[in-house]
Order: sequence, then C-alpha cells, then structure tokens
Amino acid sequence: MHTHSEEKSVEKVCFENEHICKNIELIKKQFEKYFSEFIESGNNSALTHEKLEQMAKNFGIDIPEHKVNIAEKYNQIINEAIAEFEKDREKYLAIMNKDVLEAYEEDVNYFKEKVLRNECPVIHSTLQNKKAKQLDKYRRDFSTAKPDDLLNVVTNLYNFVIEYTEKNKSNSFENITDYRELNLELLDTEEYTVYGVIGGGIKSMLLYKMNPELFSYRSREAIWALWYLTNKEILDCTMDSEFIMIDTDKVTTQQNYFYPYCLFSYYALNILNLLNEKAKENGVVIPVKYRYVIVDAFMSFVARMHQEEIDLYTRNIGEDSYYGI
Repeated sequence: MHTHSEEKSVEKVCFENEHICKNIELIKKQFEKYFSEFIESGNNSALTHEKLEQMAKNFGIDIPEHKVNIAEKYNQIINEAIAEFEKDREKYLAIMNKDVLEAYEEDVNYFKEKVLRNECPVIHSTLQNKKAKQLDKYRRDFSTAKPDDLLNVVTNLYNFVIEYTEKNKSNSFENITDYRELNLELLDTEEYTVYGVIGGGIKSMLLYKMNPELFSYRSREAIWALWYLTNKEILDCTMDSEFIMIDTDKVTTQQNYFYPYCLFSYYALNILNLLNEKAKENGVVIPVKYRYVIVDAFMSFVARMHQEEIDLYTRNIGEDSYYGI
C-alpha cells in the first residue's frame, strides 16, 4: 500500500503516541481561551465584551457589566452552523449516490465535465475562482485529469462511507486513545486520491457532507487552527510544526495540505470531546448526527481569529500551493 505523497506528508514522529499526546495536551491548554471567544462572539457574529470595553475606553465611556448566557449562545452557534452546513448538502448527496455513480460509468466524461465541474459545490467554486491565481494549477490539473480516475475515486469514497458507517457507531469513539482505532488510514492512499484534483480537502468535504457524524472536514482553516491550538509548538519535529509548510525561497508559510486525514481526524475527535464537555456543563446538547459540523465551526473560528496573520504568512504563495485543496 502506497500512501498518498508520503514523503511530503508529516515526519514519522508525528504518528508516535507520545508526540500525539503532547499535541493533545497543548490543545487542551489553548482550548479554554478560544472557546470563551467562540461563545461570547457568537462564532464571530457579535463583538466580544472585551472588544466593546476597548472601544468604550477609546471613546472615554463606561459600559455596564456583562454576563454571557453560555447555553443560549452555544445553542445559537450550533443551530446556525447546522443551517449553514445544510445549505448545499443536497447537491453533494445527489452526487454521492450508488445508483447515480453506477449510471455515470456509461458516460465518465459527463461525470467530469457536467457533474463535478458544475454541480459539486467545492469543485465548482474552486474552478470558478478566477481571482485567486494560485488556483490556476488546480484548473489545469482538473482539465487533464482522467474522467475514469475521477469517477473511480468518488465511487471509492462513497463505498468507504457506506461500509464505515455500517461498522461503526459514533459513541464508541469517545474513549479512543489511539488514532489507529479510527481505522481511517485507507483514506490517505492512492485509491482515494486524484493527485492535484481530489486531495485531502475536497476528499474530506465529500465524506463530511455524506456523514458529519463520523467524518470531519479537513479544511485549510482547520489545519491552520491546529497550528494555533497547539501554540505553534514544534515539539519533536526536526523541521517545524507538522501543521505548516515553510518555503524559505518565497518567504512564505502555509498550512500543510498534505496532512494525513487519519491523524487530523483523531485531533478533531479530541476537540469534539472538549466541545461536548462544555456542552454538558451548560445543559447544551450537540446533535450527534451533526457533531463534526460544530467542530468545523469552532476550528474555522480559531483560524479566523488569526486571519490577518495568516494573510501575512501566505502573501507570496504561488500556484503550486494547492494540492487538490
């Protein structure tokens, strides 16, 4: 079994239990401050009291003491995240369908040029984003990708979700202490990848839209979030943090778009457990069938908190910086 771009993924130490435990401890230490901001700002839909105080101070006025209703805010965030998730979900489910995929075996070109290009939201928006010149390579890779390969990989992803869902119950994951117990390593192999077109980001989006109870979304924002949640620590790596890639020639830093889904999913599970603990403390229930939607909302929020810095790091990124997003 050949792993997808193994030489560019992460250092071997990143798969070792001691290293993973260190990362989780860092995440636990950073979690509280980010969660407080996440709740108080309503996932960035409102100013936090701290920001209001700063603004009031600048204008020389006082504002009254403010107590956040955590349960109310948390429920609001959950409901809004689920509504946002559902907006385009049917478009993905219309593609990730056994009968539909089998029918496209008779016309693989139609599947590529009509279905993926125009009807798959994440691929369509990427191809149409002409403002981001760094996506030119993605557009070229998509145009030269073999239709058969695209259909085979999407079908493999569909079958994986169906088989995985039949074998697993989400509540059995809560006490997992080893990423291998998630049994997701196959998703980092060639059978589930079209190089340059269906990489970690798009692949995980398809899984996530099919079943957000069992599959997390490994977005660019989520990888950046892990860098901040681990306090930018290098730990045992010889180069730098496993969550970023530094190009000294271009003087730029970007998220590690080769990051293995099996490892990412384990960190996402640990973050889910932390979010669930906060929910239970405040009488809030995260709907099980949407549980990774809330994880994605939280991780996206963490990245957005540092958006100015991320923009600075990525200012010189060229067109080779997206690997099937």
